[in-house]
Amino acid sequence: MDMGLAGKVAIVTGGSTGIGYAAARSMAREGARVAILARRADVLERAAGDLREDTGGEIVPVAADVSREADVKAAFEAVLAQFGRLDTLVNNAGKSAAGPFTTVDDASWQEDLDLKLFAAIRAIRLAVPAMIEGGGGAIVNVVNIGAKAPGAGSLPTSVSRAAGIALTKAISKDVAPHRIRVNAVCIGQIKSDQWVRRARANDQDLDEYYAEVGKNIPLGRVGEAEEVGDLIAFLVSERGQYITGTAINADGGAAANV
Repeated sequence: MDMGLAGKVAIVTGGSTGIGYAAARSMAREGARVAILARRADVLERAAGDLREDTGGEIVPVAADVSREADVKAAFEAVLAQFGRLDTLVNNAGKSAAGPFTTVDDASWQEDLDLKLFAAIRAIRLAVPAMIEGGGGAIVNVVNIGAKAPGAGSLPTSVSRAAGIALTKAISKDVAPHRIRVNAVCIGQIKSDQWVRRARANDQDLDEYYAEVGKNIPLGRVGEAEEVGDLIAFLVSERGQYITGTAINADGGAAANV
């Protein structure tokens, strides 16, 4: 199935590992040219090399801390200078930060909002003019299922991610006349580097750890990053042209709500 991504230009934040890496790979396999953004230059360069080898695509690594406005601006300027256009933005940067309300201080709130909400706001603000100039585009914001139904001990992430869903819906209506679509993907338990670190911290075999976590998921397993990457690629493709303003769960059925 031709997804219509050949020659398109995409930016993926948090693109050196996990879901961001998987999304970049899925799009590159369909012929997209992809800029991956992340903070650690060494990890980023290795990821770009692996992606080129795997997909044969054009992958550009751009070192940037997306929680810093100047870094986001410089990254977009570099990508636009190289490719001259932008068709796709995947806001994926983030990390787990969860605790009860009484333990989260102002600095933790601000750090989380800068990384997960304001980074997306700033990236979208820079992406939209380029997409309008190019005749349209697609944006995907990666959030989590806690954004829809926050639980105890889920702060500040559940709040910043809920704001990401509201941002998705509001912007989708503003930019629809310009043929720009905006969606969110709400992830559940997906394999990533942070799970590897948790398993090590618990001195537990990784496969056993995934199996234990999977017992609480209706489909009986932890999700693969590639499964989310393929979903993102579909949402930004020509095959997803009539989907905008929605938040799709990719969670193995774990969420209590749709």
